Amino acid sequence: MSLSIGIVGLPNVGKSTLFNALTNGTALAANYPFATIEPNVGIVSVPDQRLSVLQKMYKADKILPATIQFVDIAGLVKGASKGEGLGNQFLANIRECSAIVHVVRDFTDNDVIHVNNKIDPKNDIEIINTELILADIQTIEQSLPKVRKDARSDKKAEKKENYLESLLRHLYNGTPLSSLPDLDINEISNLHLLTSKPVIYLFNIDEDKITDKSFQDELSAIVQPSKSVFVCAKIEEELKDLDYDEKQELMNMYSIKESGLSVLASVAYNTLGLQSFLTAGPKEVRAWTIKKGAKAPQAAGAIHSDFERGFIAAQIINYNDLVELGSEQNVKNAGRVRTEGKDYTMGKDDIVEFRFNV
Repeated sequence: MSLSIGIVGLPNVGKSTLFNALTNGTALAANYPFATIEPNVGIVSVPDQRLSVLQKMYKADKILPATIQFVDIAGLVKGASKGEGLGNQFLANIRECSAIVHVVRDFTDNDVIHVNNKIDPKNDIEIINTELILADIQTIEQSLPKVRKDARSDKKAEKKENYLESLLRHLYNGTPLSSLPDLDINEISNLHLLTSKPVIYLFNIDEDKITDKSFQDELSAIVQPSKSVFVCAKIEEELKDLDYDEKQELMNMYSIKESGLSVLASVAYNTLGLQSFLTAGPKEVRAWTIKKGAKAPQAAGAIHSDFERGFIAAQIINYNDLVELGSEQNVKNAGRVRTEGKDYTMGKDDIVEFRFNV
């Protein structure tokens, strides 16, 4: 399963700095609006400490972690949906993303100009949300004439027309579609509406606020029930070029337990209802992304469609059992290897070997 996340925000909030830190990229990070002209795309590995443990146990040639694709677009400004600035033309680049990370500035730096000349997270959030809502209104309004024409002779199209008009009413009232409890994603999937996507708010804060829980709680309250992540992009930028020991030393200095990437990956997985399962052997150790609640054949299909089509059974070893007992053979000897069928719901610590016949 491909996991793609679009990064949005006003100009000069630290989007490109963050993107570079996450992806080890070289996107232009400059002190003027619209430094990002073309969208930047980077593939990053999802941190997973289990993989290095399994590599040692199986003496595997390589590790293949799960991945996330980040898409960084130009900063949006008020009026972007009407053509102001450069941001609106790039919204198409994130329409097919699984989720949106909205980067919000709450750091002080006199050398980095705020596009509105004032640090105001709540107002900044409202500007971006309004532009995304207006972009969705435009998308639905452009699609409705054809739907209305089809509705004259097609009951299914008539139902869709009524549904799209109901969504428009919510958008006109300033309601993002993701906040609707009964949103029918399948009905609108072809439109790739931006406000239908889950949003994670990433607050880019000063170094001295990185462990200030009361400060962070105040910001979280602005966007609840959406999830919040707190990152100092400057620290993340420093971390990206360090080796493991140096990273740990710097993180300890700031009392940071996890890197911003690790936190963001975890929140993204939870927000989208995802988890990983593992495969392991002498050639490679690999993490695969699936939906929580996925059955064994669906997990097999994440590897190859033939595995799902010809699924027979899944041999399951629990990662914790393997670590505890020290080897796959010991797990077998202890009777802890399970053979599961088509109705088995995958667990987050499953190490799997699929049996199939095509």
